[in-house]
Amino acid sequence: MSMLKKSGTRAQRGHRRGRLVSLAVFATIGVTLAGGTRAADSAASGVPQWQAGPVTLSFGGYTALETVYRNRYEGTDIGSDYNTKIPFPDQTTTYNTSEFRESARQSRLTILAQGPKSDGLSAEGYFEMDFLGDAQNANSNESNSYTPRVRNIYGLFRDSNNGLYVLAGQNWSLATLNRTMMNPRSEITPLTIDSQYATGFNWTRNPQLRIVKSFNSQLALGLSLESPQAQVCASSSCNTPGTAVTNVAGTQQLVSASSLALDFMPDVVIKAVAEPGFGHFELFGLGRGFRDRNSTLGQNNTTYGGGIGGSALLPLVPNMLEFQGSILVGSGIGRYGTSQLPDVAVRPDSTLVGIRGLDALVGLIYKPTAPWTFYAYAGVETADSAAYTNAAGTVGYGYGSPLYNNSGCTVTTSSPSSSNCIANTKSIEQGVLGTWWKYYQGQMGNLQLGLQASYTKRNTFAGIGGDPSTNLSVVMVSLRYYPYQR
Repeated sequence: MSMLKKSGTRAQRGHRRGRLVSLAVFATIGVTLAGGTRAADSAASGVPQWQAGPVTLSFGGYTALETVYRNRYEGTDIGSDYNTKIPFPDQTTTYNTSEFRESARQSRLTILAQGPKSDGLSAEGYFEMDFLGDAQNANSNESNSYTPRVRNIYGLFRDSNNGLYVLAGQNWSLATLNRTMMNPRSEITPLTIDSQYATGFNWTRNPQLRIVKSFNSQLALGLSLESPQAQVCASSSCNTPGTAVTNVAGTQQLVSASSLALDFMPDVVIKAVAEPGFGHFELFGLGRGFRDRNSTLGQNNTTYGGGIGGSALLPLVPNMLEFQGSILVGSGIGRYGTSQLPDVAVRPDSTLVGIRGLDALVGLIYKPTAPWTFYAYAGVETADSAAYTNAAGTVGYGYGSPLYNNSGCTVTTSSPSSSNCIANTKSIEQGVLGTWWKYYQGQMGNLQLGLQASYTKRNTFAGIGGDPSTNLSVVMVSLRYYPYQR
């Protein structure tokens, strides 16, 4: 009994300490807001700003209630999987069952902290989060899914006198299309409700160190060293020799259920931007390194890859009709496409081979009146075969091998097996249509209704049993409230 009393006393003390900490946090926030003053330009911008000492705080974000209907069951939230989660007929339940969900997890909060300017020098910090983290399977393959989920969080130092800025933290990849030069927070993402955007869109959100030099108002050059996470085709998707070690499990702050590639260098992005007076044009290069280990020989195997990409933004009818397009070609570029095709595969001798690929996206944005925005996108992501065999020619290795078994993909069964439906993806093709209606805009902010429909087709390499394909149709509805924006 005495032990129980002691335990209860500790718990009560813990609760009291927890309440005191919570009160202290809220009191600090309250003092900051009460002691701060509204910035003078907040009324004009429509964005609430608070002056806390020398720092100006700007708040943004929205609340969202979104619904999704898929004609095939993927078991995902508001972000669709355009690749391996699209089921084949052998997945009797998921192929023949639709999916409906409601979600508020894409709701977003942003805070921008800007210090005072001094002789052309300035600094700012930016924080952006949503609620789409996945604690059990969190990874940084393309974006940060750890909880609490960081979308973007970075510090930026700008020297306007010399046209320089340095960014350190997590942000959109420099490979992502911008609207204005290479300015952070001017990235152009597809207007989709789907948080996985549109096939062919090139992006990541990951930690990076970036430096950008603007030579004038029309030309800029940037370099970014970005956190890597190679996508190695192994396990049930690609036959891999038993001597090859391609991934290790996470430990400490990284989730043990997630496999981490043996990365040894940052992804390197170099980009040039030109704004000649009509449109916005980008050209960039991507460099990457990949590594695995031959456990029998006790040696590491290293290979390199990368690609060349370009983007354009054209105002076909000023303030009404806009065209955007982007393309990326190269070897080992799968991670940078929204559909997440693999970067590399493993040869029979345990060395890595880059998978050649292409990502392309075109889009039209039409704004007939201020409240209405319509959009249409068409995109494709492709991967070439990197197939090998053993010395006898009887066992397939690599990616897209004709010796892989696809015979079970189209066979309806209550017990599907991954061993007879390898089905390496050859291409993902997609079309998206949607609209946003800003049906209220005023002192309370703005309210928006969004509608989106998409069709995605997944094609595979021919193997034993043919080259099966599958598809996914998705309809989404979004209700969003932007309290900080008019």
